[in-house]
Amino acid sequence: MSLDAVLTRIDADLEPALARLFALLRIPSISTDPAHAGDVRAAADWLRDDLASMGFAAAVHDTPGHPMVVGQMDGPGPHVLFYGHYDVQPVDPLSLWDRAPFDPALDETPKGRVIRARGAADDKGQLMTFLEACRAIIAETGRLPCKVTVFLEGEEESGSPSLVPYLKEHADMLRADLALICDTGLFSDDVPAITTQLRGMLGEEIVITGPRIDLHSGMYGGIAMNPIRVLSRILAGLHDDQGRVQVPGFYDGVEELSPELAAQWAGLGFDDAAFLGEVGLSHPAGEAGRTGLEMIWSRPTAEVNGITGGYTGAGFKTVLPAQASAKVSFRLVAGQDPLKLRAAFRDWVRAQMPPDCSVTFHAHGASPASQMDIGHPAFEMARRALSQEWPGEAAFIGGGGSIPVAGYFKEILGMDSILAGFGKDDDAIHSPNEKYDLTSFHRGTRAWARILTGLGAS
Repeated sequence: MSLDAVLTRIDADLEPALARLFALLRIPSISTDPAHAGDVRAAADWLRDDLASMGFAAAVHDTPGHPMVVGQMDGPGPHVLFYGHYDVQPVDPLSLWDRAPFDPALDETPKGRVIRARGAADDKGQLMTFLEACRAIIAETGRLPCKVTVFLEGEEESGSPSLVPYLKEHADMLRADLALICDTGLFSDDVPAITTQLRGMLGEEIVITGPRIDLHSGMYGGIAMNPIRVLSRILAGLHDDQGRVQVPGFYDGVEELSPELAAQWAGLGFDDAAFLGEVGLSHPAGEAGRTGLEMIWSRPTAEVNGITGGYTGAGFKTVLPAQASAKVSFRLVAGQDPLKLRAAFRDWVRAQMPPDCSVTFHAHGASPASQMDIGHPAFEMARRALSQEWPGEAAFIGGGGSIPVAGYFKEILGMDSILAGFGKDDDAIHSPNEKYDLTSFHRGTRAWARILTGLGAS
């Protein structure tokens, strides 16, 4: 297959590719709003028909919620599963949009032309880069260079309630040699990236109870234990002076960054002060001796997300509260067992309960981290392919947050994922005036063509 011919076709067909994307963007597939259930179905049908027009065996699969779209096409190379989602976030507040959110258009900005619409970046524009790459390859060669299964979800923005049951029920159909996910972003405007590690999440709510009712601080202050005092001491002891989490066994299984990844990350030129300066801060507050990228990508964290207790309204009320509570989240890395850490954290808190106080816990999710095997040759091939499309050299990076589907693919289907996306930090996903750079759409399509060609040659 001539890659040059495919890339030339992608360049020549940019206008019709945009027309197809705009047609999809016009469908208000808001999965969280029952009033838009028909629109979500319409988007699924649109994608099924688009896949079928290219020669995919495509179908819409019903779930208890919104449908899944699956398209399959055989090819001589390895089997890859591409994942994207076609549902979008609500558009509120509508008054902050400069144009109708489902009336897509190309806007001129100081940084270049952008596609403006809800879903432009998250995730319709991203998933269409892959479909357009497939379209160009099929048009030039009559087939894809490898077996491709396209798997498109309609519930990502509403918590993916049907995803895990669907994956388990259809594991034989979906299992592949490798997954491709396009729901991430560039490291910077000119530097593409493949996310190879994603932190997991553990959420815990602590409720400490002391007296049976709120107490007058004049009558009981000094003799009665105050649950806020107990809670404050526990939370203050969550980290030591070096920023390390003090829950016993918290760092068990946590590995150091490899020299190769450390060198790549150092070469990205991440500026801690500039990153923090955007939100009015200046000094990194994580573990002492760690770089900024290590703190947000490869090290586990513990953060207090909310505290309640006593009187917090206007004015002043002198009470010792009967209860005090806090919500604590832990971002986890590879090697950490979230359920084991939950037990360790609860034991650590219980051990600090004084007489007359008790503690209860409420769980708020527990998902492990995902770490890909970058020793698989496809990862380095994909990194080179991205580097050929952007001015800067692509890097393997981490992700501070979580993308659950990558973990589910690993856990349920037993395969690693190449997470290569082309969004930018200023795309305003989930916000008014969402956009996707035209260069991201165009270069992203070319990059997937390069990656699919490379996979077919492997």
